[in-house]
Amino acid sequence: MSQSISEKIDLKTAIIIGINTIVGAGIFSTTSLLGSKIGPAGIITFLLACIAVWFIAQSFARVAYLYPQEGSIYNYTKQWAGHTFAIFTAFSYVIGTLTAMGLLVKIASQYLHDIIPALSANIWSLIAIITLFMLNIAGAKLSKIGQYILIFATMYPLVITTILCTLNINLANLTPFMPGGLLSVISGTKVAIFGFFGFEGIASLFRIMHNPQESVPKALRITLICVSIIYLIFIGSILLGIPQEIFTHNPNISIPQALLVIYHHHTYLIQSIGISIIFSILATVHAVIWTGSEFLLSITKSIQNKTIKNLSTKNYLNQRNMVIASCIIITLACISIKNLSLFFSLADIFLLFAYICSISALLFIKEEWKSGQNYVTLIGLICATIIFSIALKTLLVHALL
Repeated sequence: MSQSISEKIDLKTAIIIGINTIVGAGIFSTTSLLGSKIGPAGIITFLLACIAVWFIAQSFARVAYLYPQEGSIYNYTKQWAGHTFAIFTAFSYVIGTLTAMGLLVKIASQYLHDIIPALSANIWSLIAIITLFMLNIAGAKLSKIGQYILIFATMYPLVITTILCTLNINLANLTPFMPGGLLSVISGTKVAIFGFFGFEGIASLFRIMHNPQESVPKALRITLICVSIIYLIFIGSILLGIPQEIFTHNPNISIPQALLVIYHHHTYLIQSIGISIIFSILATVHAVIWTGSEFLLSITKSIQNKTIKNLSTKNYLNQRNMVIASCIIITLACISIKNLSLFFSLADIFLLFAYICSISALLFIKEEWKSGQNYVTLIGLICATIIFSIALKTLLVHALL
C-alpha cells in the first residue's frame, strides 16, 4: 500500500474502521449463548463488559497518547518490560487476533454453506479469505470505500433485528430474570467482552492516520461509546422480544433462526438478516487484516535479528507480505481448529494478556500517579485480570475433562 499523505486516513474513517472491527460476529455469536446460559440478566453481563472495556480503553488511549510511536502493544510493553518480553506480548496479541479471525471465517463459511450447499464450508472459507486478501492488497483507498459499504451491512442486521424484536416485546420474557444466579452473570463477561475486541486496532493505525497523537485516543473513545450504545439497545430488544425457551431449548441457535420461530411468515426478511451477518463477519475480518498487517509489519521490523534486518533491507518486509502472512495464519486457524467451544476463552486469554501488559506501562510513570490517571488504570487492570482469570479457569476445566 502506498503511504502517501493523500492516502492517510482521518478520524471519521478510523471510527468507521473501529466500528467495523468491533461490531460483527461477536455480538451475533455471543447473544444466543448469553440468552441460553444467563437469561435476561445477560443485559447486566453486557453492561459489566461495557464498563470493564471502557476503563481498559481509557488506559489504552492514555498510553497511546504518551507513546505515539508505531508498534502500539509492543511499544507500550517495551517501556517497562523490555524488548524481548514486548515482542512476546505483541506476537501473543497477533496470534490471538488472527486465530480468532480464522474462527470467524469458519462461522461465516457455515452460513454461506447453508445458503449455497453446493460448496463445502471449507471451500467457502478459502473463497472468503482470498477475497479479503485481494481487497486489502488493492490499497488503502479501496479499503476506505469498502469500510463505508460494509458498515451498512454491519448495521442492517442490528437495526432490523432490533425493530423485529421491539415489535414483539413482552415483559414476561424477563422471567425468570437470572436463572443461573449471580455467578453466571459475572462469569458470562468472558463471553460478552468478546463482542468488544478490536478497539485496540485503532492504535495500530498510527502510521497512516492524520494527526495520530490526538486522533488515536479520540477515535478509541468515540468508537467505544457508539458500540456500547448499539450493543445495549440490541441486546435489550432481543431479551425482551424473544422468549427464553427458544434459546434454552437450542443453545446453538442463531439470531436469524430464533427470529424465524417468531416471524415464520417472513422468511426472505430473516434470510436477508443472515446474509448481512455474513458481510458483517467478513467486514470484521477485513478490518482486522488491514490493521493487523500494519501492526505485524511494525513489530517484525522491531526484532533485533540479522535475518530480519536483511529482509527489511531487501524490502521483503512490506505491507503486502504482511497481509499475506496474516491471511496464512487465518487460513491455518480456520482449517486446523475444529472445536469452537473454547473460542471465547482462548481469545480472552491471548488478547487480555496483551492489554494488561500494554497499560501496565502507565504504572511506571510518576506523573500518572500524581494526576490521578493511574486510578483509572488500576480499575482497568483489575477488570482485565478478573475476566482473564475466568477465561483461564474455563480453559483449564475443559483441558481436564
